[in-house]
Amino acid sequence: MQIYSSGVVAVIRRQRPEDVVHLAEALVKGGVTTLEITVDSDRSYHLIGEVKKRLGTTALVGAGTVLDAETAHTAIQAGADFIFSPTFNISLIEMAKRYGVISIPGVLTPSEMVEAYQAGADLVKIFPASAFGPSYIKDLQGPLGHISMIPTGGVTVENIGAYITNGAVAAGVGGSLVNQKLIDNQDFESITTLAEQFTEAVKKARTGSES
Repeated sequence: MQIYSSGVVAVIRRQRPEDVVHLAEALVKGGVTTLEITVDSDRSYHLIGEVKKRLGTTALVGAGTVLDAETAHTAIQAGADFIFSPTFNISLIEMAKRYGVISIPGVLTPSEMVEAYQAGADLVKIFPASAFGPSYIKDLQGPLGHISMIPTGGVTVENIGAYITNGAVAAGVGGSLVNQKLIDNQDFESITTLAEQFTEAVKKARTGSES
């Protein structure tokens, strides 16, 4: 699965539409090939289609902050490869499954994880991950290791390796990767460098060479 191979889901939230394609290209150049465009962003549906058109098969482009099935349907029609939600909603999962799109609902408790999995979720988003940290992922692995987990919230280049080591298949990353100051300065080369640092941290964690 491409989400696993990337190891990082970049959260692109409320960026200027004219910056999003450049940002997406910079992230993919750095090895981050799973991109979430949140639906609370200006022209989000158009941008999902535009980024997919520009990047082709080199990236998965999905919709984030999806709260209901109607929004999910609109995003899927725009070309979203996956639906990322901060909450668990069965109708969202059913909508994604109906159209063959990857479903990633947000959960926090073990009960929510199991319910989402039984409802057909492909992966689950552990949110907010910062509330419990990497050790929480490790604790969940014992009874629920068969459920693929993507911690999101407070993930940095310093701690992403710990999340991966403790069992996460990937992690959702916002401002520590999609750095607003760099974007404002149109410094997309530095965004690529950040992306490389994140993907390298994931690689080291998976090979056991993380220092």
